[in-house]
Amino acid sequence: MKHPNGSLLHVLVGRSAPLGERQVPSAIDKRPVAGALQAYRNGFAEDDQADRRVHGGPDKALHHYPVEHYAMWRQEEGEHPLLRPGGFGENLSSLGIMEEDVALGDVFRLGGALLEVSQSRQPCWKLNARFGLRKMALRVQETGRTGWYYRVLEEGMIRAGDQFQLLERRSPEWTLRRVWNVLYVDSLNRDELSEMAALPHLPEGWQRAVLRRLEVGVVEDWSSRLNG
Repeated sequence: MKHPNGSLLHVLVGRSAPLGERQVPSAIDKRPVAGALQAYRNGFAEDDQADRRVHGGPDKALHHYPVEHYAMWRQEEGEHPLLRPGGFGENLSSLGIMEEDVALGDVFRLGGALLEVSQSRQPCWKLNARFGLRKMALRVQETGRTGWYYRVLEEGMIRAGDQFQLLERRSPEWTLRRVWNVLYVDSLNRDELSEMAALPHLPEGWQRAVLRRLEVGVVEDWSSRLNG
């Protein structure tokens, strides 16, 4: 794993609006902003979360998506108009830092804020509606190009051009690529699941899911999350 060294290209926010054929409220359409924004414990005040049962909150305060992924998506899907920064609903668009470079519990200084990597994104059916592609959420899950979320440990101003400064690695062996492999590929590996469940900074919902797999020996049903 290389030492994370990324640059922030864009800060992005969005307002809730009807999405797709079902016209469900969603703030997935994020757009870049000029200047700096204050990162609070629950994210940017200027950024909406339409369904706070599954989006937002302190464990998912800010969503980060590497700009490098868009080139790979365009190779596979063509020149879709949403394959640009903000297309996946990210708040932070970066260059030079990817899922294989970042681990659960990594702490970064970004501008005036202190951020902790809390979890990978679990793609949901709203990506299908956003892109007009029936299996987009599944494709994100299968490729591991998910992006990730931060907790805001110290509130502060963030702007495009800030550098990600790694300050602490709490579980450097638990890269987000490894997390993805446990969750979606080698998903009943008891040794990996047991080690993951013991991580002190693992989100409560993930810990419940991992312990459930260990208890019943079955992977949870993803269909409602991926298909709606």
